[in-house]
Amino acid sequence: MTFSQTLACAPARPDLTAPPIGTLSPPVPHLALAEVLRRYRVGRLLTAEPVAEGLLNRGYRVTTEAGTYFLKCYVDAATAHRGSIAEHHRAMAALDTLGLPVAPPLACAERSGTVAAFGGRLFALFPWVDGRHRHGGDLSLPQCDALGALLGRLHGALDDVCAPVAQPAGYRSADPSDSARLARDLRLSAREQRPYGELDALVERRLTERLDLLTEYAHRRPAPQAAPPTGWTHGDFHGLNLLHEGGRIAAVLDWDKLGPQPRAEEAVRAATLLFNDRTTGTLDLVRVRHYSQAYRATGAATAEHLATAAHRVWWERLNDFWMLQWRYQRADHRADPLYPASAGQLAWWCQEYEQVLDAFAN
Repeated sequence: MTFSQTLACAPARPDLTAPPIGTLSPPVPHLALAEVLRRYRVGRLLTAEPVAEGLLNRGYRVTTEAGTYFLKCYVDAATAHRGSIAEHHRAMAALDTLGLPVAPPLACAERSGTVAAFGGRLFALFPWVDGRHRHGGDLSLPQCDALGALLGRLHGALDDVCAPVAQPAGYRSADPSDSARLARDLRLSAREQRPYGELDALVERRLTERLDLLTEYAHRRPAPQAAPPTGWTHGDFHGLNLLHEGGRIAAVLDWDKLGPQPRAEEAVRAATLLFNDRTTGTLDLVRVRHYSQAYRATGAATAEHLATAAHRVWWERLNDFWMLQWRYQRADHRADPLYPASAGQLAWWCQEYEQVLDAFAN
């Protein structure tokens, strides 16, 4: 993939014209699951249990005569395209061949490829990987090192298995004046929400704070050319897409957002989701430092790249309102539980900016 122009970058605003489907979409009937599984050489369906994690697609733990598998139903409009899914599956298979903890999908029995279609939906079947999700705060420091090193190796391997990426001219960052208008609109929506609850009161207070921060830091908007190098990334690297087993990462899951972006920014975003306090949002900077040093040691990024990425992700968060847009503009409340910690992290990050930057870059 080749870029030659200045590109828009995160934060991406939700598509308010699209229905809020994902895990709000109708569940797949048992008979449909059985029919899909007949497309694979795994025998008759015995049991099927929905997998609770995730917002964008549906997943099932299915047991058949041949064993246990993960059946994925692609319903997110941004990723449910046969060509894109097939490309992601090919990359997963190549990473698995290189010995990385990636579980590629099984081939269909009735046709070439890995994607099955039924009832207007697309499906893929994966081996079931034993393991559990772990928060970064529960990891030992050597495990934080291993996690950073793994992400660095994945980024390097993606360069080998995906098409070459030409560097863009730059990335447009969010305009704080646009963000301020959106913040005022959302604050009014929170104020007028009925019934009005504790979360709405918190949103009002945090958005008033956000408007002050946008004014205070408007002069620190990143220039289009101020971005670390672009490369292939997982696109959604966080705790719910990692399975741990026996003190190691057993699998990196959910490659739907595989694509090119400023690569060091994925490392920073992942750290803010992995090593945050789940109530206050504050970061465990000791663990962040271990993870970042190990990531840099793989050669995936330099200290300067991580520093630039940290600033750009901070700016992204300062201008990001997707959780509130889901709540107030789409009446979709699935992200509501994430908001208090997310808003708290941003306020804390603004106060501790230099310390956070140091943890990523030194």
